Amino acid sequence: MNSLWLAVIGMIVFAIGYRFYSKWVAEKIYRLDPNYVTPAHQYSDGVDFVPTKKMILWGHHFTSVAGAAPIVGPAIAVYWGWLPAFLWVTLGTVFAAGVHDFGTLVLSVRNKGQSVGTITNKLIGKRAKIMFLFIILILVLMVNAVFAWVIANLFVKFPASVLSVFLQIPLAIWIGYAVYKKKKGMLVPSLIALGVMYGAAILASRVPALQIDLVKYFGGADNTVMFGLSGVSMAFLVWIVVLMVYVYIASTLPVWKLLQPRDYINSHQLVVGLFILYAGLVFLQPEVTAPAMNAAATDVSWFPLLFITIACGAISGFHGLVSSGTSSKQLEKETDARFVGYLGAVGEGVLALIAIIAVVTVFATKADFTAAYSSFAAASAGGLGNFINGAAQLATGIWIPADIARTIVSIIVVSFAATTLDTSVRLMRYIIAEIGSEYNVQALTKTHVATTVAVVSSAALVLLPKGPNGFGSGGYLLWPLFGTSNQLLAGVSLLLVSIWLKRQGRNYLVTFIPMVFVFFMTLWAMIQQVIFQWSGYGSGELNMLLFGIGGLILIFVFWIILEAISAFSKNNPPPIGKEM
Repeated sequence: MNSLWLAVIGMIVFAIGYRFYSKWVAEKIYRLDPNYVTPAHQYSDGVDFVPTKKMILWGHHFTSVAGAAPIVGPAIAVYWGWLPAFLWVTLGTVFAAGVHDFGTLVLSVRNKGQSVGTITNKLIGKRAKIMFLFIILILVLMVNAVFAWVIANLFVKFPASVLSVFLQIPLAIWIGYAVYKKKKGMLVPSLIALGVMYGAAILASRVPALQIDLVKYFGGADNTVMFGLSGVSMAFLVWIVVLMVYVYIASTLPVWKLLQPRDYINSHQLVVGLFILYAGLVFLQPEVTAPAMNAAATDVSWFPLLFITIACGAISGFHGLVSSGTSSKQLEKETDARFVGYLGAVGEGVLALIAIIAVVTVFATKADFTAAYSSFAAASAGGLGNFINGAAQLATGIWIPADIARTIVSIIVVSFAATTLDTSVRLMRYIIAEIGSEYNVQALTKTHVATTVAVVSSAALVLLPKGPNGFGSGGYLLWPLFGTSNQLLAGVSLLLVSIWLKRQGRNYLVTFIPMVFVFFMTLWAMIQQVIFQWSGYGSGELNMLLFGIGGLILIFVFWIILEAISAFSKNNPPPIGKEM
């Protein structure tokens, strides 16, 4: 089968969804008001509440929600064949992710830019809010650990990407200063920054001296450095420490100094990266060698595990945290919410689609695919590497050398993951402070105390549990738990929007139906895989960790659902927000 057909069909579905479905939702369901004074204007402080043009905010929102997840999830999920992954990405984006991301953004804007956790208190009750805050806290902790693991491993495997990634930081600070202090445009500086980054990538790919290869510095993969750690493990440890120091600083800076300008650069990276990959696809038109349904995938059932393996790229609860945590505080006009929220979800669907295509075309034969995807564990461990190799193969279609293409693709993945990482740490700081305020622990409401708790706990989760291959190898085994907590959070967020719409006297089925689907699939998958069959993913201390966290999340979610049933049945007048 020609892979170009997958791209064409997927793009048509996305275009119809945005042009017609999101427009109907905006006008008839959410009823956006162009004259509504958004929190960005009402509470403007130059730090968190900053009125931002929709193109720039879309760049921040999109790159914050995209990260590496819409690549990693699909690259693992094709283990069951390309067809289930393709259908969930396309249909999930249009009917679930779009209304979720869009809805949580509008709900937050109508409630002073408050997070979905705080809004839970108003819509359902205080006990549900506390449970929800703990679910969110666990999710962002998982996000921090998984994405730090991804970045550190890519730095170890692709040392030519390190220079460009670190160059982006001073470039972004320069852009932030030029735009917000000197009132200059952001487009030209960000394109210059992108040119500098890719120029450095080309040089580093061909000049070994410019590659920051810590494995070689520590004597190679087979060398034991200290504490019984190999050169690879030491390199991984150093990168985790560096990343934690970086996100501590980045997540406490005002958003205009680093977060927004770097996200804007990354939005251009995404456009460039997608252009390269889709243009290469048009020229190469490679055959899909992976099966539509993988009959050899018998160790783990795709139904329902597919729906938690692909979270970002179909629907993701983390998006609701970004919508209500940072994006709602920067929305200049309420009517921009459709562009930022729904189109942001579509953009992620486009990324997930090319991730599927890159992986299912990289193998020469079906036998090569089934050998690489011999088990779910093998798919989890090798999925990201398969994507990078597949994406590099597509890039050769427009005459980019494979080694340079691999470096550029790894830079894009790392940049997105780093954006999500420091956004997630910033959100975790907000949540810790909110919990501290709830329980009158004033120390936790302090910025640097809350950030320290977030960074230390994230580093501990990624470093302490040992996977099957020892130190640092358990990161990919966290993915199913990340998926379940992520999807349960999406379900709760859709529940909040549904309750709000019902109390406003609106048609709430647009959010209620995907909510029921997400809850059903995720709870089924969690009970089946996380609680009773965790042994399929790990062993020892990691296995017990996953079991404990998974069981805790399950209790919290059932508690919230019971509280919500009562709240949903009440026909109270709208307790919050202005009638739209």
